[in-house]
Amino acid sequence: MAAQTRRRGDTRGDIQRTALRLFNTQGYDKTSLREIAEDLGLTKAALYYHFPTKDDILESLLRDVAASLDELIVWARSEPSTRERRLEFLERLGAATRGGTGDLMRCVQQNELAIAGMPGAMSIVRRYKKELADAILPPDADVEGRLRVRLAVMAVLVGGHGSADLGGTDDERHDAALRIAAEVMP
Repeated sequence: MAAQTRRRGDTRGDIQRTALRLFNTQGYDKTSLREIAEDLGLTKAALYYHFPTKDDILESLLRDVAASLDELIVWARSEPSTRERRLEFLERLGAATRGGTGDLMRCVQQNELAIAGMPGAMSIVRRYKKELADAILPPDADVEGRLRVRLAVMAVLVGGHGSADLGGTDDERHDAALRIAAEVMP
């Protein structure tokens, strides 16, 4: 029984990784469940067992990332929001948005119109766009301070998702995003 559970877990993760790769290379709308199943050598029935729809795959990826972002938000709120703490938050956010999480963020950005029609996915995306900034917002922040915090968080998110159209390597984009975010942060 344990081996079957393990296999299901591996299959679920394989489906998520393959789907995300295809969503990023072909686009969410142009990727079918059949293509995901074929790429993995699965039957459509095996894929449907884990994820009945593409929306379910994407929402599961977002929920998985949400758990790590929740931990970061809890950490940020555990002490007063000093500039040093906010800068450390940006570093941690930058680290959290690299690799697979960065691929997911790229997917969300590249497929924004398709995802806009998915209430579950959009509620997760909107929640974190706001909560990440709110977690480090100084309590006395004025309009400019609030805007600066949001811009700093967005710089890290945009720089961390590996948009090759920005030029440079992933590391160069990541480092540039952190420098810009630090300059903008109040």
